[in-house]
Amino acid sequence: MSIVMRIIQRFDPAREDEFMALERKFDELEKKRSDFPKGKRMQPISAAEPVNSLIWQCEFPDMESAVMALNFFDGDEGHEKLYRQQVEFMNTIKIEFYKTLDFS
Repeated sequence: MSIVMRIIQRFDPAREDEFMALERKFDELEKKRSDFPKGKRMQPISAAEPVNSLIWQCEFPDMESAVMALNFFDGDEGHEKLYRQQVEFMNTIKIEFYKTLDFS
């Protein structure tokens, strides 16, 4: 059973351009560094979350690996530098964990 972690960030709609410009920098950092967890970014069109949300989602082999990724983000200087800029545009942040089901 693997674990999917979703980080849901709701941002100020009036600051979307600035928020997304910083998110592109996160994406560049993630692609440039082999030690970064590789996630998928999504923005709702029609969903439970409002359209002024960004969802970063990644699958991990187990819960321990997912928590290690959170700890990695918290302790990484490059991530923290961008996060401190981007958090000014955020209203809420949620972290969700899902277990994957494989019935085959």
